[in-house]
Amino acid sequence: MTTFTPSSPTETLSTIQWAAAEETPLEILGHGSKRGIGRPLQTEHTLDLSKLAGITLYEPAELVLSAKAGTPLAEIEQLLAENGQQFAFEPMDHGPLLGGEPGRGTIGGVLASNLSGPRRLKAGAARDHILGVAAVSGRGEAFNSGGRVVKNVTGYDLSKLMANSWGTLAVLTDVTFKVLPAAETEVTLAIRGLLDEAAVAAMALALGSSAEVSSAAHLPERIAARVAGGKHGSDAATLLRVEGFGPSVVYRIEALKQLLGKAGPLEEIAGEASKTIWRDIRDCRPFADGGARAVWRVSMAPSEAHHMVMALRMQAAVDAFYDWQGGLVWLSMREDDPEADLLRGLIRKHGGGHATLVRASPPHRAALPVFEPQPPHLAALSARLKAEFDPKNILNPGRMAPGAGSATLARSTEGAAS
Repeated sequence: MTTFTPSSPTETLSTIQWAAAEETPLEILGHGSKRGIGRPLQTEHTLDLSKLAGITLYEPAELVLSAKAGTPLAEIEQLLAENGQQFAFEPMDHGPLLGGEPGRGTIGGVLASNLSGPRRLKAGAARDHILGVAAVSGRGEAFNSGGRVVKNVTGYDLSKLMANSWGTLAVLTDVTFKVLPAAETEVTLAIRGLLDEAAVAAMALALGSSAEVSSAAHLPERIAARVAGGKHGSDAATLLRVEGFGPSVVYRIEALKQLLGKAGPLEEIAGEASKTIWRDIRDCRPFADGGARAVWRVSMAPSEAHHMVMALRMQAAVDAFYDWQGGLVWLSMREDDPEADLLRGLIRKHGGGHATLVRASPPHRAALPVFEPQPPHLAALSARLKAEFDPKNILNPGRMAPGAGSATLARSTEGAAS
């Protein structure tokens, strides 16, 4: 097995041109923090982009940052924090959940997997902040899309097409993102003791108010103790995050207290303590137990998700918590069986949605559809996209679907499910 470690876009291009000419499949790798997501690959060669690193442009006043694809996300976020800025879409770190080290993700992987976090409801995902990319297709052709300015609409938006393609269409070499100022003040209002249904109703009420809640999550009883080192107790916690200028945050928190005062006991959590809670929710820390039992990421209508979870609990042993006002459900199966057919059947019964098997043993990942199966018309369109970008199927072959490799069209347009 050969591992190629290019340190420049030119070397990356040469490697892919060789692989295309030889019709030799490649596993595309950054630092491997998300290697356990998707169907296991069987390739003789690996394209390791970890040496393709470095920030190539950062203009804080213009809110623009460019970096080579293998640049560690942690390095970029540190630089942004030093300048009072951030990626508003709050990209998840999969390392802890998948048994790896935190802070190992790369900026190219952020776009390739279309990462987002608890602020998704307000800020969107990676695809909503990408300005431009440089990449190499499976044909061995280098291309650029977008630019380094916020208002760049020239040509087709291939940058967004790369979102959630998981390296099956092209290999990113450089990416440019929009960045935004970080909030001056952050306060989380926690409502204690609510059951799932009441929590979803409270979150909906808060999100529909003028308080400008940026994140809303619900941690059921016992799950709450797995966040922030258990410092805030084990009672169920319904969490509402408010961010912005200090006086505005104080005013909006008071408005929420007036609105939700009868829902249950209220607690304010501010500053770094609040940030720790949302970082743990973002990274699915409640289920980052070092094990291999199946963990699912389910996106569906907030009004139906908790009903689906209740029905699932009648037939399988499962732990759950909710983000995105209840529309994102993290599920941890207590037994070895991922229960894929049962789960996806219940999702269809409760209005539809998307389920991704984020963590599972290699045999389960090989046997089950890890990503939500596409309807025939979208599957056909995705196959045509794959044929255009990677006709010899050399880039991460089979990672997203058997025999093909890309379900990118549905995944990159599924909105909150990605």
